[in-house]
Amino acid sequence: MAGEFNGFGEKAIPFLKALDFHQSREWFQENRDLYERELYQPFGDLVETLTKRFATARLGLRGDRKKSLFRINRDVRFSKDKRPYNRHLSAILSPDGTKMEQGVFYVHIGLERCFADIAWWQPGPELLLAMRNAIATRPDKFRALVAALKKNRLELETEGRMKRTPRGFEHVSDSDLAKVIRNRHFYVQHVVDPAGIHTAALVDELVDFTLRARPLLDWGRGIEGRAG
Repeated sequence: MAGEFNGFGEKAIPFLKALDFHQSREWFQENRDLYERELYQPFGDLVETLTKRFATARLGLRGDRKKSLFRINRDVRFSKDKRPYNRHLSAILSPDGTKMEQGVFYVHIGLERCFADIAWWQPGPELLLAMRNAIATRPDKFRALVAALKKNRLELETEGRMKRTPRGFEHVSDSDLAKVIRNRHFYVQHVVDPAGIHTAALVDELVDFTLRARPLLDWGRGIEGRAG
């Protein structure tokens, strides 16, 4: 049943820890009710509550409990690691409500950590080139983005950054621009205290983060519009 998010169950993280220990379909089926009550149903409530709040704030991000959540089952077809279950549960809210878009809100509740991203993650070659060109040809606008994020206590993450400058951008000599042109992803992240996932206040925390990340949303969407 759909409802307002009131927090994940107190046993949400302990469930993930136990599931990771057992990594057994039999154990999971025996404890499915616990999974549904403590983790899955609250996650659906979180997605749909955020969708309402994002709509009010005109952030252009939405989802629902059927389409937005990733499966807790791992895809092991091409992996040496054959453990059947993830150590986390996650979801995406996007401009069209699917997982196929860029410029998304991603939320992750897991054993190692809990966090949220606003992200262009592995954008396709055409869009990635357009983003790099925007940095190189409109440096003032990009630096304004960086300054706006810094003012909002955020910065672009560097995970996956290339070691060498991509072909065609060797002429970019400013170090701040040359570094970020090597990015494969453009995203900001907010770390969530696991102790804070059990109350409705998590919604306010995630909405605040997304509002602070709006400059990145605006910058990326502007580039997507020109590249499309």
